[in-house]
Amino acid sequence: MQTEPQAVPRKERKGSKAGALLEVLFVSAKLGLTSFGGPIAHLGYFHNEYIRRRRWMDERSYADLVALCQFLPGPASSQVGIGIGTLRAGLLGGIVAWLGFTLPSVLALVAFAFLLQGTDISQAGWIHGLKIVAVAIVAQAILGMGQKLTPDRSRVTVAVTAASVTLLWHTPYSQVLTIAAAGIAGVWLYRSQQLEETAMLDIPVRRSVAVACLALFGGLLAVLPLLRGSAEAGELAMFDSFYRSGALVFGGGHVVLPLLEQEVVPPGWVNRADFLAGYGAAQAVPGPLFTFAGYLGAMTAGVSGAIVATLAIFLPAFLLVTGALPFWNRLRQSPKVQGALMGINAAVVGILLAAWYDPLWTTAILAPADFALAAILFTMLVFWKLPPWIVVIAGAAGGVVIDVL
Repeated sequence: MQTEPQAVPRKERKGSKAGALLEVLFVSAKLGLTSFGGPIAHLGYFHNEYIRRRRWMDERSYADLVALCQFLPGPASSQVGIGIGTLRAGLLGGIVAWLGFTLPSVLALVAFAFLLQGTDISQAGWIHGLKIVAVAIVAQAILGMGQKLTPDRSRVTVAVTAASVTLLWHTPYSQVLTIAAAGIAGVWLYRSQQLEETAMLDIPVRRSVAVACLALFGGLLAVLPLLRGSAEAGELAMFDSFYRSGALVFGGGHVVLPLLEQEVVPPGWVNRADFLAGYGAAQAVPGPLFTFAGYLGAMTAGVSGAIVATLAIFLPAFLLVTGALPFWNRLRQSPKVQGALMGINAAVVGILLAAWYDPLWTTAILAPADFALAAILFTMLVFWKLPPWIVVIAGAAGGVVIDVL
């Protein structure tokens, strides 16, 4: 009979701190180069590498860490990686784990941005094919998230209401207010919900450090828009836009699409065609989808823009996971918190549904042939279970065929 692998006790770990950091960097970079398939697949890769093979955490602690990161706004898989790196090698270990997991995808997407800028290929058939790929992949995400996060009539209603509000009310604060309202609705709708049993998580982060991280998170969220309004600094404006996108997106992954679209397309930083082409290309690379920000930053301001956008969109994730860890055990015992989370998750499905229609569908599906290709790609993803990178190649090839016809 197999027994569950046990985590290596901290006092038994050998080697210098530098050695531990190098180990975290090596393993996370390996995952950054091979982890295709989106956030849920990333968690599977993490479990196999960090838990089963290396025994850096036990199963119970890993499950609890995943639960925390699903609760927080931001990219859940990246936050889990940051948490594991922190456990293994301290706060610097969390940074190194993020760097290894993120950098390969950023480099690939920045290279793609320079390819688009250096040649006139914005109207090429394969670029249009990448836009259709995005339609199919987001449709798959909506289907999966909807089945999990809107299983009853109340949450379906919250999701549809959120989608309607998002489509009809276009302001910088509409999505934030929609998510807040959904959280309040969740508290009321599920006020009698029976609490699930939760495991206790042992995280070596001092509360003073956690409070400082949370204060910095909130302070930047409040101060950056004011600084942006009083200065004409392009990089400051970019940092503010991407920081808010990373700080206010619940559900991670594809849900960041509408927030980023609102931040970069209306000001003219990136045109809609290049935005959707980059989003399609982001499906073909391993690592977190939030690295799409690196592509947008490169399209806007070259290498410096890529660095600013990438750091800004991931900074809230680091601050939140580090700040929340010491308080999570007590917080998740609250029925109000669990009810709010149910409402917020349902609203996330609705916001993603709205983004699937506009800008994805309205920009990519322009003719019957486009719809046919989107249907084929969706079938490949959902029913044939093919890896996303194969679907991306098929979509680009299909776009070329449509262009020729």
